[in-house]
Amino acid sequence: MNHIPTDPFILLSFINTKLRDEFPSLNELCAAIGVDESRLCEQLRSIGMEYDKEQNRFW
Repeated sequence: MNHIPTDPFILLSFINTKLRDEFPSLNELCAAIGVDESRLCEQLRSIGMEYDKEQNRFW
């Protein structure tokens, strides 16, 4: 598994940048970096962020 930021606010920036620049979906991003999608969503939900499939980003 790749290292990803543990701080949820830095994680948010990291994930949204990857989604914007490299991946067409959260599912593909999670598969590529080897993280559990549910756990990632839970981490970002802890700071009030939800994934918007239409815009392919958390906000």
